[in-house]
Amino acid sequence: MSIIFVVVIRSFIAFFSLLILVRLMGKQQVAELTFFDYVVGITIGSIASTLSVQVNQNTTATLAGMTVWIALPLLLGYLCVHNVWIRKVVEGEATVVIENGKILEKNLRKIRLTIDDLISELRTQGVFNISDVEFALFESNGKLSIQKKSQKQPLTPSDLNVSTQYDGLPTNLIEDGVILTSALRSLNLSKAWLQYQLNKQNIQDINQISLAQLDTKGNLYVDLKGDQPYFIISTTQ
Repeated sequence: MSIIFVVVIRSFIAFFSLLILVRLMGKQQVAELTFFDYVVGITIGSIASTLSVQVNQNTTATLAGMTVWIALPLLLGYLCVHNVWIRKVVEGEATVVIENGKILEKNLRKIRLTIDDLISELRTQGVFNISDVEFALFESNGKLSIQKKSQKQPLTPSDLNVSTQYDGLPTNLIEDGVILTSALRSLNLSKAWLQYQLNKQNIQDINQISLAQLDTKGNLYVDLKGDQPYFIISTTQ
């Protein structure tokens, strides 16, 4: 059997085995991965690549190793949910680095973070004056959480006793030129109603629409494919 053919077959096995096992691990945003999760992911990917191209390695044994590396994080994840102590050991805890505008150098040294790195993280969140910060914490996933002092926080409608309207999630009605009939049905709308709204902007061809979504205020956003413009159509008029 050709070595290339063997590599192709093993690559297919590695790819779909990794796909199945990773799906079993569940969903988690990359930005929320801890350093431990990151290392585990690299290791699993390394095992999968070994299965793919190292033809002298036993396929079953390599798959068994990859399965173990998937199963152990799943087990730890289950234990972390049910045991606070294990969760702290595996995932770590948030570290306070600023308190009432004061930088806590001792905590910075504990997590091996320089003041320059801290200032850079603050700037990415729009904070240029450290004295504006009430609390800043480095989370276990490496993200910086900031609570500004009360006098530095932006005003909200509730602060001004101003009533607001409900603003929910928009509903996609057309995607890539295809009408989502189930979405229309969930809103008790018809294709004729949708076409009538589109006719307000002389949009006749559904296939030319990249996305059309209806928000809770009755505004229909329509984005045409290519370099064509987008439209916001009021359906309440």
